[in-house]
Amino acid sequence: MNEKLIEFENVTMLYYDAEEEYEKNSAPALSNVDFSVEKGEFVAVLGHNGSGKSTLAKLCNAIYEPTSGTVRVKGIVADNDDKADEVRRIVGMVFQNPDNQIVATVVEDDVAFGPENLGVEPTEIRRRVDEALKAVNMYDHRHREPHKLSGGQKQRVAIAGVLAMQTECIVLDEPTAMLDPMGREEVMNTVHRMNKEMGITVVLITHFMDEAVKADRVVVMDSGRIVMQGKPREIFSRVEELRSHGLDVPQSTELCHILGRENSVLNVEECIEEISEMLGGAR
Repeated sequence: MNEKLIEFENVTMLYYDAEEEYEKNSAPALSNVDFSVEKGEFVAVLGHNGSGKSTLAKLCNAIYEPTSGTVRVKGIVADNDDKADEVRRIVGMVFQNPDNQIVATVVEDDVAFGPENLGVEPTEIRRRVDEALKAVNMYDHRHREPHKLSGGQKQRVAIAGVLAMQTECIVLDEPTAMLDPMGREEVMNTVHRMNKEMGITVVLITHFMDEAVKADRVVVMDSGRIVMQGKPREIFSRVEELRSHGLDVPQSTELCHILGRENSVLNVEECIEEISEMLGGAR
């Protein structure tokens, strides 16, 4: 039986207004959500804006506490500040805008910031920083100023900062939304390498379908609820259902769906194979 790293039990999340009262006439950001992530798993969470996916991400890292229900990380319930700190030693967070996470004027100092706050010994910090920067292919840039890096490089530095804290899980909240295609590829290659080679559990919040197809499991959210979940091929075969939740499908999947092919394809190579088979059968 696989070990559950993150567990949501009947979690509801409401936001407060300035008077510390629940916002009037607003639906819950999350409503009675049951959700879990197994150790070593790569989970992609999809949903249109306002679906609740970023709220779910912040609950995983104890940035928020649920209004009701329970969130456990390795059995820990973050019901006080000490427990929240304990959770963040297990689950690291990378946000959409890397500039919001960079705090130092030199790359290696920025990566060292997290371990320093955890009270790690200086010699161990040095080792962790070097290993983390090598893991994201940014070691050669360790003496550079972060503001001179590209968007993809900055995001990889942010990921290195989480790696240096030696968290078991990393939650990424739309980490490629502000990047160009090259930056997106750099970051996603890094994330997949962390998952496959280092065994780090990944929860990826994204609106890019081509990022979700490479996950172990896809979770679809709408109006604060989980409405679909399963393997990528299963989820993306349900084209019309995804559209009803305001989502697209990968372009290759869309093309084969238009052509009336029943098989669910997830990438260009599978699309070419499916179309070749169709054309061969038409001769």
